[in-house]
Amino acid sequence: MPHAKLAIDLPAQTWIGELSRQHPAAVFQVVTGTPGDDVGIGLVRLVASDPLPIITDIQARENVERLELLWTHDDEALLQIETTNPLPLVPAWRAGVPLEMPFDIQDGWATWEVTTSRSRLSALRTQLEDLGIGFSIEHVREIDASQADRLLTDRQRAVLREAIEAGYYRTPREATLGDVADRLGVANSTASDVLHRAEDHVIHWFAEEHMGP
Repeated sequence: MPHAKLAIDLPAQTWIGELSRQHPAAVFQVVTGTPGDDVGIGLVRLVASDPLPIITDIQARENVERLELLWTHDDEALLQIETTNPLPLVPAWRAGVPLEMPFDIQDGWATWEVTTSRSRLSALRTQLEDLGIGFSIEHVREIDASQADRLLTDRQRAVLREAIEAGYYRTPREATLGDVADRLGVANSTASDVLHRAEDHVIHWFAEEHMGP
């Protein structure tokens, strides 16, 4: 399973591509983003010597439908931005490739890191090319199955390990969900939620790596 780092040349016709080139020292850190065909919503951390003029500039952009200033302090501001031109995120969305968040945009370039199957990485490359978005692949390295725990948070790994050691996944089961929760000292609902999220990550990783998109 490859882990890739890409440098994305944001098109000049996108507001963030143009804006970041006009303010090359500013860093736009995309904390999270929800792209769509017509509208995208992003949570962006702006780091600049004076964020307020840049915020005013963002508000004046034709493709920015709504901007909410969540907080600002000295050289930082946190913004929620709704835009009708979410092009920079569309290739990853269409290829079904989750981007590692946060990622930075500076001087017209975005830095993406992705961990996905080879078929989806190829699909991402095709989407970028089809949309005319320039990019370079800085590196690709393989992550083998023994490194799959990188998919999980420390909490998820700890709970999953406890469940395995208790025999929760044996057939027949040697422990109930309540047993696992008792070993962890948490409520049944908490153990169930964490296990479900861990299982979801592992199953989707296995499906993408070994079964294709």
